[in-house]
Amino acid sequence: MASSPTVLMRLVASAYSIAQKAGTIVRRVIAEGDLGIIEKTCATDLQTKADRLVQVSICSSLARKFPKLTIIGEELVVWVDPLDGTKEYTEGLLDNVTVLIGIAYEGKAIAGVINQPYYNYQAGPDAVLGRTIWGILGLGAFGFQLKEVPAGKHIITTTRSHDNQLVRDCVTAMNPDDVLRVGGAGNKIIQLIEGKASAYVFASPGCKKWDTCAPEVILHAVGGKLTDIHGNALQYNKEVKHMNSAGVLATLRNYDYYASRVPQSVKNALVP
Repeated sequence: MASSPTVLMRLVASAYSIAQKAGTIVRRVIAEGDLGIIEKTCATDLQTKADRLVQVSICSSLARKFPKLTIIGEELVVWVDPLDGTKEYTEGLLDNVTVLIGIAYEGKAIAGVINQPYYNYQAGPDAVLGRTIWGILGLGAFGFQLKEVPAGKHIITTTRSHDNQLVRDCVTAMNPDDVLRVGGAGNKIIQLIEGKASAYVFASPGCKKWDTCAPEVILHAVGGKLTDIHGNALQYNKEVKHMNSAGVLATLRNYDYYASRVPQSVKNALVP
């Protein structure tokens, strides 16, 4: 199926349209005032009414258009995060929130769509909200302006809500000029491609394949790199474990500089 460029483009086009609809749902739930928050595993692992509605919308839409596609196939796997940055969503940090649809073929992330429902939300009451970023390996990434952090600056973006000693040790080892603590893997990759951060460092289990599949494609399509803390490429076939148990290291440029500074103690603690 994925060997046909026509099918892949149809799937990406559908994912783009579906992600835009998902962004509308995310904004509607906030406007209605009832987030319907429940705890999944702990106080920092939340689910809202928007998570549930977007998940149903994305899965049902893809199932109608691609009835032979198993969401989360055969060689083709679609990884969906209906609301990346759920905790930030519940706390009003709306620019951290994204909807992620990633497409993988034979275990490799090849196409991705990121909808940012509240992009531009601080630009005033008349601002048009939301944007959709998309990319395909070998074709490029679109929907944003590529920028880089000024040369010589080392700005780290990392977790806001899943901090621990390993994360702090690894961030400190990067000798950063500044550290940005924000929510959402999709949001952090957007910071890299828009010149707000040099490296995304998350030296801990926590994020999952649906958090990284779509963002990885966007980053790789513009020459960046995303791996686990050991430098291993992430795999996205249907049998793979969902947890990125060895963390995430991602950069737009100078990947080797950051990879070389990961402490051995951190590597020893994180088993791929």
